[in-house]
Amino acid sequence: MAKKIISVRTVVAVGIGAALVFVLMRFVAIPSGIPNTNLQLAPAILTVFAAIFGPLAGFLIGLVGHTLTDLTWGAPWWSWIIADAVFGLLVGLCWKFYKIEEGEFGVKNAIIFNVIQILANAVAWLAIAPTLDILIYQEPADKVYLQGLVAAGLNSAVILILGTILAFGYSRTKVKAGSLKAE
Repeated sequence: MAKKIISVRTVVAVGIGAALVFVLMRFVAIPSGIPNTNLQLAPAILTVFAAIFGPLAGFLIGLVGHTLTDLTWGAPWWSWIIADAVFGLLVGLCWKFYKIEEGEFGVKNAIIFNVIQILANAVAWLAIAPTLDILIYQEPADKVYLQGLVAAGLNSAVILILGTILAFGYSRTKVKAGSLKAE
């Protein structure tokens, strides 16, 4: 029997996560004052889904959710789509450290979660997105690095607040291993 590459649970998570990211990116965005850079709630959803379901889910949710959003605005902006996908991948690579599924997401795990998301935001928005903007679209460096800095800061702040609350809340719905005792 062939081994599954991706579980049904992960496929469902990608579908739901991408849909949520799309809706939040498309309809819940507050302009930051920097062109094409908004305060959004979608990064919190992407981060929590990546932290729960792992790197493949994080990558696909970022890729599909952002692509759908861009397609409804006109054309895909591949540098930012790739950055979102890589962000989801990076956060998802560390999913075992968060212990959200085990119901053990505590203060220590929240600190790890937020250090990793801040580093992943820095990689995605200070390195990948602006560099690809310059290489693919010949955008001016000062403009795209400012956009990346603002995006990294806003995303990190949203995830720090909303993402941490969502991770705590979801973790509390899980039964901790060894918490049930036979009577």
